[in-house]
Amino acid sequence: MFYLINLYQQKYPNPDLEIQAEIAAIDLEYVREDLPKLILSMQEGVQRIRSISDSLRSFSRADTESKIAFNIHEGLDSTILILKHRLKANNTRPAIEVVKNYGDIPPIPYFAGQLNQVFMNLLANAIDALEESNFGRNFQEIQAHPNCITVSTSMSQNKNSVLIRIQDNGVGMSEQVRQKIFDHLFTTKAVGKGTGLGLSIARQIVVEKHRGTLEVNSTPGLGAEFVITIPA
Repeated sequence: MFYLINLYQQKYPNPDLEIQAEIAAIDLEYVREDLPKLILSMQEGVQRIRSISDSLRSFSRADTESKIAFNIHEGLDSTILILKHRLKANNTRPAIEVVKNYGDIPPIPYFAGQLNQVFMNLLANAIDALEESNFGRNFQEIQAHPNCITVSTSMSQNKNSVLIRIQDNGVGMSEQVRQKIFDHLFTTKAVGKGTGLGLSIARQIVVEKHRGTLEVNSTPGLGAEFVITIPA
């Protein structure tokens, strides 16, 4: 469209008063500059909606009575995208960085929907820990030592198990808390902010449904790392 307008202006550089008035009325130069940006923004918006829709479909897939081949990285990515609103920057802190260190993991039969729920609980817990670590620090202090979540996957040395590690650089936890962190109804959050069910359910899904293990390593002030090990 703009090519044709440019061609007209080259061929007829001196339009009559009526055309000049119409050009001014529609603010042609503004439209010429702004319309491509608007179209690009709309395309990006449609792509974001498509990505969210795909992620929701992947995350919420119904489990059957038997396991199905599951791409673990697809499950992690969809969960991270769903939590993106909690990761982005706000008035009090920069964005929480998510670092992905994915290994070569083939699709393996799992209860996909339930594993996605485990990922959701662990990642949301990591975000909570980072938000807690920000108390008393201003934007510049957090920016100097940014919040970060690292998600790593690998096969065990004997190739019999898949390891998924979700690590944050938050406040960490004491040994007393670490011992109780998976207990039913145990929570370190304020009243109304935690039910004490998320990590308990996550461990139940990993241990009882997948015959794996869910462990946590942590040092106060140095963050925490949750390690999922499930048979391949």
